[in-house]
Formats: sequence, C-alpha cells, structure tokens
Amino acid sequence: MGEAISVEELQLAARNHGMPLEALRWDLTPIGLHYLLTHYDIPDVDPEDWRLSLDGLVERPLTLSLAELRERPAVEVAVTMECAGNGRARIEPHVVSQPWLYEAVGTALWRGASLGALLQDAGVEEGATDVLFTALDRGVEGGEEQAYARSLPLAEALREDVVLAYEINGVPLPPQHGFPLRLVVPGWYGMTSVKWLERVTLVDEPFDGYQMSHSYRLRQEEDEEGIPLDRIEVRALMVPPGIPEFLTRSRIVEAGACVLHGRTWSGAAEVAGVDVSTDGGETWSEAELAPPTLGPWAWRAWRYVWSAEQGEHELCCRARDAAGNEQPLEPAWNVGGYANNAVQRVPVTVPA
Repeated sequence: MGEAISVEELQLAARNHGMPLEALRWDLTPIGLHYLLTHYDIPDVDPEDWRLSLDGLVERPLTLSLAELRERPAVEVAVTMECAGNGRARIEPHVVSQPWLYEAVGTALWRGASLGALLQDAGVEEGATDVLFTALDRGVEGGEEQAYARSLPLAEALREDVVLAYEINGVPLPPQHGFPLRLVVPGWYGMTSVKWLERVTLVDEPFDGYQMSHSYRLRQEEDEEGIPLDRIEVRALMVPPGIPEFLTRSRIVEAGACVLHGRTWSGAAEVAGVDVSTDGGETWSEAELAPPTLGPWAWRAWRYVWSAEQGEHELCCRARDAAGNEQPLEPAWNVGGYANNAVQRVPVTVPA
C-alpha cells in the first residue's frame, strides 16, 4: 500500500472494527468480534418509547412496539454479513474511506419478525415496487444532512428469510448492532441491513437518496451513474497459521504438516469449491469443503493440509460458486473501493 492513511481515516478505523481473522475458527462469530460499520452516531433509544412505523402504499398502516414485534412468530437465520468495502485498503490507487483489509465480515444467528409476513398483514397496495427503510442515525455525508436510509425491491423484501431482527446470537441486540431493531437481508452486502430501524415505507420506485444514488455503487469515474451493489461476491478467507510477527503480522510456521483452514461464502450461489496455493498463486490444490451446516446464507468451513518446508512462502485461498463466479487474483479498482474480493495473500516464514 503506497499512500499513507489520513487522520480522518484513522478516526473511522477507531470507531469501526473488523473481525480478527483467527475468529474464522468459530461457526458463529462472538458478538464483540463481529465486524461493525457505523455511518454516523449510535442513537440513544428508549425501548419503551420506540415504535416501528409501517406506512406508504399499504392498506393498513401499522405502528408496532418492540413487545408487539416480539409477540409475532419468530424467524431465525444464520447469516454471513460482509461490508461492501471489505478489501478497500488493498486497492491501488488508494481510496479514501474506512480502511478495511480482509476483516469486515462476521456470521451471526439473527432472530426476529418476518418482514414479509408484516408486509402481508399491512396489505401491499398495487403499484408498490420497493420498500424504503429509514434509520434513527443521522449525519452529513456528501454535503447532505440525512438519516441513513436505503430501499430494497419488494420481491427481495418478501423473501421468507428477510428478518426484522431484535436478537443476535441469542441475546437482545446491543446498541452497536442496531438496538432495538434492525433489518437483516441475507446474501446482500451489509449496507442493506439497516440498523436502528424507525420506519418501513412502501414506495412505487427505488429510493434516490444518497445511500442509493451516490454511495454503494460501482463507478470508474466520480460523475458516472455506476452500478448499484447488492449481492456479496464469492470469497474465501484463511485463519492465519502459526504465530504472528507483531508489527507486520507476517506468520511464522513450524516445518511439517500444517493444517490450513478457514471459511468461504457467496451471496450469489452456493460455494462450489475452494483452492489453496502455497506459492503465491502459481499452482493450486483443492481444499476439503465442509457441508453448509449453518444454512444457505452462512459461511462454510474448508481445510487443507500443507507440508510446510523451510523458506519464505505466500499462501492464498480462492473460492468459486455454483453460478461460475471465482475470486480474481488481483483487485479491480473503482471509485468507492467496493467489492474487492481478490484472493487473500498470507506471507509465511518456515524457519530452519
């Protein structure tokens, strides 16, 4: 990485955090290790006064308390959530924003009310095409004061696994994860799963606010319209083997049989396989892929036994999915530094 990180980027990095890659060992990420991105400030919410409003193009507008949402039939789904900016700091030229490396990811068990069932109870009017989600957190971005808000196509919102979540890993949402209620959209990048949810509105066109029309779009030039981000790109990550050198995080591994393992996921299709390279991507061998024990929207484990020999090595892992998507060897640049799913590279020293 050629360009230094600015003080502004360090401020972002201090209040947001990634998942340490050694946490890939757990099926479900401990809550305190799950990645976090907070656009503005964490709202101060009184759960007794808080209400969720459901309005717009519906026959029966609703206002629901947290207790009323908890009384509805519960849905529980394990979801691997990843930030669209994961890998941004690995892109050249440097993109100024939250400086994610590989760690902006986590897998959790989310429990809450079915969004689709709630919409059906409200009665979706003819002509409704999208669902707008408005949060309580407010700030200024792109020179525009705003509440964080995004919309989702109605067909996606009606999926049975889209959840209005009030619990994570069996406990109430903590403030940083969107207390008292957040949206969880399996398979989509994390910006879609709006936290601190206040209002759900049925509309007849996609929302054109900042978080939809400007942010989270793939663009090569600042002034072009770009392509909106949605589904998570296929990716595999490796638990760094051995022990780290403190500053560089380079790994020191003993010679002999070394078990390499990690997790893999895709928002587009089922993962079809993971390959491992121990020579920087020159040659590849297939890893053992575990079954999807957590369900279709959560990561899967993979494993490969490497015969580590003395010297310097660069380990890589590369996933592919059933839709034919495969991780690239090198990142592709874009204005926002989004969707960089280039293969992870792990420098390793095997001493004599």
